[in-house]
Amino acid sequence: MAEVNKKAKSVPAKRSAWVYSAPAAPPLADLFASADRRRAAFRYHVTDNIQNLLDFAVHFGLKAMPARVCSAAGARLGSFIMPRWHKSAVKKAQKNLERLLPDATEEERDRILKRNWQNQGRIMTEFSIVGRLARRVVWHNLNYFTEAHAKGPVIMVGMHLGNWEIYAPKLVELGLSPSANYTPPAGRARAWIAERVRRKLGYGLMPPGKEGIRPALKILKEGGAISVFCDEGFAGKIRGPFFDRPPHLEGNLAVVVRLARLTQATICPGYILRKEGAHFEAFALPPITLPPENKPGERLIDDVLLLNSVIEPVVRAHLDQWYFLDNAL
Repeated sequence: MAEVNKKAKSVPAKRSAWVYSAPAAPPLADLFASADRRRAAFRYHVTDNIQNLLDFAVHFGLKAMPARVCSAAGARLGSFIMPRWHKSAVKKAQKNLERLLPDATEEERDRILKRNWQNQGRIMTEFSIVGRLARRVVWHNLNYFTEAHAKGPVIMVGMHLGNWEIYAPKLVELGLSPSANYTPPAGRARAWIAERVRRKLGYGLMPPGKEGIRPALKILKEGGAISVFCDEGFAGKIRGPFFDRPPHLEGNLAVVVRLARLTQATICPGYILRKEGAHFEAFALPPITLPPENKPGERLIDDVLLLNSVIEPVVRAHLDQWYFLDNAL
């Protein structure tokens, strides 16, 4: 691993900028145009709207359920849907577990995989009751967050474990009110629901990708807080953590350390775990202040490796609750 890191430090990969663009709506006139344009217009204005109505009905229907029932329904759905309609994802998850847990037995890895299906299903249905779930969280070491924020800007680094959506209410309660990059999910109803829920939780929403850098810098330079997740899957591939792969400068690990260097922000990692059903336990980790450097950028790979060394052990220890387990390594 040391040789790999040394080589990567000498020739770091350049990060590609990602620019998000929302899909355009076909005009109604396309319903009477050529076959391809007619199919696209029919899908957008008719088929998709049927799906939108279903999404709204499910979302608001789940809100009326007790939290325990809503979460349990998701666990059953995840266990039923994943092995039947996401077989490619299941194979990737199995391969990842073999690679990440070589000393585990096949039965142990299988149990982890099935718990992961349940957790993914719970996350989907629990999105309707995030506010209520936030009251079921037992927090540890919150002083790490508040003390860091009292000194200046902070970058909250979360992880896609347990149900990370319930991170925001506590941060807002502490006075951090972080802003986060927001990429709308596919489907107009789902995008509307996702934005509505996050705004109600108190999150500020920044544009995704390249367009979010300038607002993030502005917030941090004014002493505020932003939220970034450094464990990530992009286009079906795991970009972070590194999991013994050569480090690179693509993805949010590099974004966070660059922003921290530019604004002297403190990096505050934390995560949420599901303990049982719809109950959670959350942990604030010791803040990270990047070591001094003699010239800008000389420690970039070291900084990225430092941040990775904090989040990777947490993710490895809780693969059964990790959202990106079924992405490719």
